[in-house]
Amino acid sequence: MKENIHPSSYRKVVFKDMSNDYTFLSASCANTKETIKWEDGNEYPLVKLEISHTSHPYFTGKMKFIDTAGRIDKFKKKYAKKAE
Repeated sequence: MKENIHPSSYRKVVFKDMSNDYTFLSASCANTKETIKWEDGNEYPLVKLEISHTSHPYFTGKMKFIDTAGRIDKFKKKYAKKAE
């Protein structure tokens, strides 16, 4: 294996699923400017996720509709004139 190809800046990071507020602590080298206080009383860097294993349809077995940017409204406005 090649040496010195992996980052050496691994640290504990809290990941938060924004769709259901599920959080977990893991090792990562992801850059982030935010921090959060964890259950053990320490502060860790925070990485916000749009989806995780607790909210993904493959793992949950049910579909969940998330309209994060108002995509349906944008679509309707864009094509309203053409429909008339």
